[in-house]
Amino acid sequence: MATEHGTPVWYELSTPDLAGAAEFYGALLGWTMRDAGMEGFTYHLASQGEAMVAGMMEPFAGVPPNWLIYFASTNADATVAATEAAGGAVLQPAGDIPDTGRFAILADPQGAAFGILQPLNGDMGSAFDQQKTGHGNWHELATTDPEAGLAFYAGLFGWQTSTAMPMPEIGTYQLFRQAGADIGGMMKSPMPDMPPYWLPYFGTDSIARAIATITEKGGTVLHGPQEVPGGAFIAMARDPQGAHFAVVGPA
Repeated sequence: MATEHGTPVWYELSTPDLAGAAEFYGALLGWTMRDAGMEGFTYHLASQGEAMVAGMMEPFAGVPPNWLIYFASTNADATVAATEAAGGAVLQPAGDIPDTGRFAILADPQGAAFGILQPLNGDMGSAFDQQKTGHGNWHELATTDPEAGLAFYAGLFGWQTSTAMPMPEIGTYQLFRQAGADIGGMMKSPMPDMPPYWLPYFGTDSIARAIATITEKGGTVLHGPQEVPGGAFIAMARDPQGAHFAVVGPA
């Protein structure tokens, strides 16, 4: 699949316990793990069947466990420059990953971190697939200023507004589209003391079973199950090491 600028392309977990994370997400999402074999750097690859869907590594000093979403870029250096020009920040400058492509880690003007990847030979892989379990299905930004956030990402990636859903507790939940399909939503953070962040949703074939597995394997369910428009259900959770994520699928 050729690079489609702004499409979710990779999911990366920073965790202090790679073995524990492998056991947790393997049981929850059916992932298998292997070492990427990177010289001087430990990086594990998670696969769903034959498809690589996520990476895992130990966090840098002072960084709490977290999931980072990468979006595809047709020109990583230009996307970095555009981010800075729009008031965002560069957390890790653009650099090359052998046999993978060129990447950078950025933050939007409100402070939410995200990654970009210019895939080698334009091959985006299949980490994001809304029709498959164990793959990235949805992407949610909780921020101090959703309107400013949407304007920033629209300028950077060409995202377009979609359905706006009123939510009494937090205001409007604004869906956004890329390449003609809804891929995520933005909202005002329900926890004002929490910094803006991106939350990945992974597909599951049973929310009830996912919730049971999260609890059984030492994670914490923070919200859900909750039915969402379209008949799917979601649950938000924290893994045993402290990283936040969500799952989506049938009841």
